[in-house]
Amino acid sequence: MSVRKLLVCYGGTFDPVHNGHLAVARAARDGLGAEVALLPAHDPPHKGPTRADAMQRAEMLELAVAGEAGLSVDRRELRRDGPSYTFDTLGELRAEHGEAAPIAWLIGADSLLQLHAWHRWRELFDRAHIVAVQRPGSQVDAARLRQQAPEVLAEIAGRWLPPADLAAAANGGFALLPMPQLRPESSTELRRRIRTGGDWIGWVPPAVAAYIVREGLYRDPGDILVPSP
Repeated sequence: MSVRKLLVCYGGTFDPVHNGHLAVARAARDGLGAEVALLPAHDPPHKGPTRADAMQRAEMLELAVAGEAGLSVDRRELRRDGPSYTFDTLGELRAEHGEAAPIAWLIGADSLLQLHAWHRWRELFDRAHIVAVQRPGSQVDAARLRQQAPEVLAEIAGRWLPPADLAAAANGGFALLPMPQLRPESSTELRRRIRTGGDWIGWVPPAVAAYIVREGLYRDPGDILVPSP
C-alpha cells in the first residue's frame, strides 16, 4: 500500500513574512517529504492587531514562495470572519482531503508550551498531527513540558512519533522537527528596523522587500494600532 504525501500546514500572521519563516517551511518540506501550505491568519486569537492588512500579508507570502517547489499559500482563514481557530481550519482541510489524508499542523516550540490555551486543543489531534519546530537554543523536552505545560505533556506522551512516520497515519501523532541552525529573523525586530531605518533588506526575499518599500509598510509607528480588516 502506497503512503500518501503529508500535507503540512504552517499558520501565522506573517507580518511580514521573512527568511526565517521560509527556512522553517523548507525544513518541513525537506525533512518530512511534505507539501507545505502557509496559512496567513485573519484574526489570530493569541496576538494583537497586525500591522499590515490581511491582503498585504497574503500578497507578500505569495511573492515569497513564488517558484518554490512544494510551498504554497492557502488564504482560507482570510475568508472567515472572527478569530482564526486552528480547530476550524483543520475541520475544513479534513473535509476537503478526506479522512485518510495525512495532515500535520506546524507550530513553534514556544507555541507548544501554550497549546493548552488553544481553542479545543485536545481535539486538534483528531484532525491532524502536531509538529513542533525545535530551534537551536530553545529546546523543548519532557522535563521542560512537565514544568511549564504538564497538560500538554500528558496529552502528547503517548503520541510521539519519528517525523518520518507521520505520513503513515492521517492524524493523532506528535513529532519534533529540528532546525539545523538558529535564525536571527523575527517579525517584531524586522518591523522595528524598517520603522527606524535599520538594516533589514537582507531579512526578506527581494520581491517582498520591493513590495514593502512600494507600499510604504511598517514606516509609521501608528501602524501598530491598525487591525486587519
